[in-house]
Amino acid sequence: MVATRNGATYMTLSSTNRQQREIHLDGWIHPDFIGVEETLREQLRRDSGGAAVCVYHRGQCVADLWGGYRDAEGTLWSENTMAPSFSTTKGVASTLLHIMADRGLVHYDAPVTRYWPEFGQHGKDKITVRQILAHQSGLYHIRQMIDHADRMLDWDHMVTAIEQTAPIHKPGTRTGYHGLTFGFLVGEIIQRVTGKKFSRLVQSEIAKPLQLDGLYIGTPKREIPRAATLIFPDTTRKLSQSSFGRYAETSAARLSKVLGLLGIDSDLSSIFDALAPRGISNFDFGSPESLRVAIPAGNGLFTARSLAKMYALLANGGKFDNVRLLSEDTVAKATTLQTPTGRQSVIPFDMRWRLGYHGVATTRGLPRQGFGHFGFGGSGAWADPDSQLAVALIVNSGIGSPFGDLRTARISGSALAAARRRRPAHHSVA
Repeated sequence: MVATRNGATYMTLSSTNRQQREIHLDGWIHPDFIGVEETLREQLRRDSGGAAVCVYHRGQCVADLWGGYRDAEGTLWSENTMAPSFSTTKGVASTLLHIMADRGLVHYDAPVTRYWPEFGQHGKDKITVRQILAHQSGLYHIRQMIDHADRMLDWDHMVTAIEQTAPIHKPGTRTGYHGLTFGFLVGEIIQRVTGKKFSRLVQSEIAKPLQLDGLYIGTPKREIPRAATLIFPDTTRKLSQSSFGRYAETSAARLSKVLGLLGIDSDLSSIFDALAPRGISNFDFGSPESLRVAIPAGNGLFTARSLAKMYALLANGGKFDNVRLLSEDTVAKATTLQTPTGRQSVIPFDMRWRLGYHGVATTRGLPRQGFGHFGFGGSGAWADPDSQLAVALIVNSGIGSPFGDLRTARISGSALAAARRRRPAHHSVA
């Protein structure tokens, strides 16, 4: 089937015209981006759950696809299904802080204590906002801050825990991925300069101006029924068990020593400090209880089209149609590559950090100006100003790492390849 959108002809997909009837895949796509549909179809053929993909190019939505199953019982993924998206959430939280910086409420090189005085305890008085955003503050060690993962459900407890914590290394001397603490650090700065609740600001400053259909960090009760259920294979569950964690922590320390003998400076044991607070194996990021509170580093509930539209705005210098959320100057500052400092902790390689966003890897190369954030389980969203491209993928099953997996890279690669070979903007599809 075909339909006309924005003066161009698009292909529509539905349960009545699928080539592979055993695969549930719906939505619509511009013919130039048919490779994205083919990649998603193959992904759904392999996965037990579902997914949604959205792509913007030159300010226009060119792919909006969804398929598979939203739960283990086989309920079909629908057009308005949202998925818990783990660290993909960090890109949204970072964008919100940049909006505040654009208004002059936050300055990147100012000490955090200017906005959050209690933060300065225990040698943290000189840590800057930039160091927080670039993962250089030395405050990733959540396992040493709290006694149980459930504490992440209590914002005030997390803020107090951070205030009473000393950096695990001298700030600015090492880059260490703040896997779970990042959101509370960024979120509390935002709350201090606005006097407003973080979850409400996500709605008032990003979702409502862009008319997004699903972008929540701290989800209202009425929206919870739209959430896909997380489906993880047994192998993923076993990876989080405490007995395995103790074994893996010891193995990581040994591997770090071996890598050091080879001249590779790493600190793999820090992974557990950053990502494995006690009780994490039983913490359900996708439960209604978890989704209703804000954990801005890891519990966003999104549609792919909302993420893609936000990144389309960033790809276009902070403006989408008649809505401007950021100045071009602030977008440039926020997406400038930061200089790595010292060795890498938590993630043992350079993620090409910007201010809250990392670099992008696809199966078709690394877009030099690409930036965004991927997450555990396979979700991800990013923008590339050079190709005027924005891509988002949400999923509810898989074994992705804390910074994405090959599904994200494949979808991104298909979209990037299509954008590079696409007809000139003035050409209409016959």
